[in-house]
Amino acid sequence: MNEIGQTLKNARVDQGLTLDDLQQTTKIQKRYLIAIEEENFDALPGDFYVRAFIREYAETVGLDADELLASIDKELGQHEEEKTQTNETVSRMNLREKNKDTEMGNGQKLLNYLPTIVIVVVVVAIIGTVFGVSYNNKRQAQKSVNTDVKVSSAVSTSKKPVAKSSKSASSKASSQSKQETSQKKTKKAKKSKQKIRLTQNSGSSFTYNMTNAPKTNKVSLKVSGGNAWNAVSVNGSQTWQGTLAQGEDHTVNIPEGATSVTIQLGNSKATSIKINKKKFNFLKDNADLTVRTITLQLNGTSDSQESTSSVDQTSSSSTQTTTGTQSEQNTSTTSNTNNGTNQ
Repeated sequence: MNEIGQTLKNARVDQGLTLDDLQQTTKIQKRYLIAIEEENFDALPGDFYVRAFIREYAETVGLDADELLASIDKELGQHEEEKTQTNETVSRMNLREKNKDTEMGNGQKLLNYLPTIVIVVVVVAIIGTVFGVSYNNKRQAQKSVNTDVKVSSAVSTSKKPVAKSSKSASSKASSQSKQETSQKKTKKAKKSKQKIRLTQNSGSSFTYNMTNAPKTNKVSLKVSGGNAWNAVSVNGSQTWQGTLAQGEDHTVNIPEGATSVTIQLGNSKATSIKINKKKFNFLKDNADLTVRTITLQLNGTSDSQESTSSVDQTSSSSTQTTTGTQSEQNTSTTSNTNNGTNQ
């Protein structure tokens, strides 16, 4: 173990790398790299980070990390303990995954039926409006018959095409409103769901593109199975950093207007991430890494207000069409009444 620091330093020098170059590649702070080369392991956050940082250092300079860590295991006596701890962590994460999948499945079923329920309510409202207009027209026609029997014959003859035209216009407006409402709901359901897609990967650095992101976002970190150092930066400026113990969690609010979020994980296997209360399964991209850097590019906003405005405009247009038809009918009735009287 007394030769590990010098071995790593010699390998770095042979490859022509400076400590700054190594810090940029491994995302390990320069002071920790110096402590490893000087074998001042007490300067590191803990025994876990001694092993994690040495492995990352060794893999970067082309050395056999397992061989170096074997000598550390003899000194620290932690090999068996870490193996048991890793197995427990994996079991807990698998159980948590199953529970999350079950909860998300139940919520998704409800969301699938929501557009159908909304469409049914809109259709019922439109049908009720059409029936109300028709009933009002019948009452007015009945009053005209009671006033003058001779005029009622002429009014009845001229009223039939008007009634058919009213029903045709109302039916057409109802069909158009229902179709536009259905299209708006479908577009809203497709656009409002946030999606995260991997766009670039280099070593332990991963870049993702997040579409349909809201104006403000939340990043939640939770640690299980050990301690973990983490940091969160917004638009290149560090917002929070700290070491979370077993079972602890921390949430960072991302302000409006942010375009990128960078998350640094010192122990990614023991850390879980939620973006806006939705689990982000980053371990599917190279689950063997312990230290990693995640960058989220934020794009897009929700269209809920635009969809609501379009539906309101459609309803207003339908009401205006019905009112205009009724007005034309009343005008036609008055004209026919006058003609009958003159005759």
